[in-house]
Amino acid sequence: MTDRHLPGTPGAAAPTPARPYFSVRGGELLFAAAGLPLALAGGLYALAVLYAGTLLSLTVLGLPFVALGLTAARGLGGLHRQLTTRLIGAVVEPPRPRHRPPGALGRLRTALGDTVAWRSLLYLLLRLPLGVLGFAAAVLLPLGCCWLLGFPLWARLLEPGRSADRLDVVAVLLGAALAAAVPGAIRAASAAERRLARGLLGPARTEQRVAELEHARATLSAANTDRLRRLERDLHDGTQARLVALAITLSLADDALDPQGAAFGAGRLRTLLDRARTQTDETIVELRRLTRGIHPVALDGGLAQALPGLADTAPVPVAVRLDLRERPDPAIEEAVYYCAAELLTNVAKHSGARAAELTVTAVAGRLRLTVRDDGRGGAAAGAGTGGGTGLAGLRERLTAVDGSLHIASPQGGPTVVTAELPVSL
Repeated sequence: MTDRHLPGTPGAAAPTPARPYFSVRGGELLFAAAGLPLALAGGLYALAVLYAGTLLSLTVLGLPFVALGLTAARGLGGLHRQLTTRLIGAVVEPPRPRHRPPGALGRLRTALGDTVAWRSLLYLLLRLPLGVLGFAAAVLLPLGCCWLLGFPLWARLLEPGRSADRLDVVAVLLGAALAAAVPGAIRAASAAERRLARGLLGPARTEQRVAELEHARATLSAANTDRLRRLERDLHDGTQARLVALAITLSLADDALDPQGAAFGAGRLRTLLDRARTQTDETIVELRRLTRGIHPVALDGGLAQALPGLADTAPVPVAVRLDLRERPDPAIEEAVYYCAAELLTNVAKHSGARAAELTVTAVAGRLRLTVRDDGRGGAAAGAGTGGGTGLAGLRERLTAVDGSLHIASPQGGPTVVTAELPVSL
């Protein structure tokens, strides 16, 4: 396959080293110890907004109060997002700015329907118990450890002349066990905070999906624009020039046939006709080259006819299995055809495979294309190459039609690449 990154080569994703158990970052400790006041304030604010909004819902002040509370909750969510990013390393993408329509009624409707604000309010509610747990892990648990480890000393200060007993040993052992659990507790609280922040303070999954689709379609549109410009330039500089030359040759041949024109012999006339025929053939070849890739003619009969023909032209023997109970939209068919063509080309060029298998199913509104080969493996979609080349380009093309690409290619093979798309857009 293409776009492969082998272990130890540039571009391969380096595995994240495991942190030692007793390793606690200063930001994690600070966030857990000092985050309780913010958690209390945020949680009480969220409860107050919901409680007061419910009480005022029967009055004209109810909706404006809730809208104002949601606006402030969105701002508090942004503050918590910055804190979690700087202190505990929760990289959370900021949500899109809220649209501000003209008019008080439009702004009120937008504020009440702001999903980011509602999710921020939910974050403030859930942050309250997590803040208490984090404070307990960072402050109360170490204090308890100190008290247990120093229990023999405190006992003798309170009861002079007290002799050592089993209670002293149990207290020290329990204190040591709790001290060993403190780093894990702090890191567990920080991990829960990171998951909560990423789940509620960032863009919703639908918003992320929309952003991915917009980016993929913008990339695909830019690639198509560049291709159209190249096509226009090739038509102007290549095909048009060939047609002009052909017209000149035919004009000279016409002059040779004119009795009143210049006296041309039969040999000269045949030379002109041979030149015209050659220029015509070259122009046809040029036009075929330019039109190849605009829309495959093989797709006129659908994927059921196009894919077996595509597999027959592959240098590697390809077994084809089709279960097309539904015919996809033309845009989906074109994406699947180009995806299959690119994957089979990669199998022939890069995998070293002796055989491949192409399976396509279209059932219950979903289409799945799977290409499997018995090659050496190690294929991966690298960083976006743009322009629609390689596995990264296939992923962009599929994302533009709400599809996805999954690659399973361990070293030594086999390689299985699966594309999933909707049957209709």
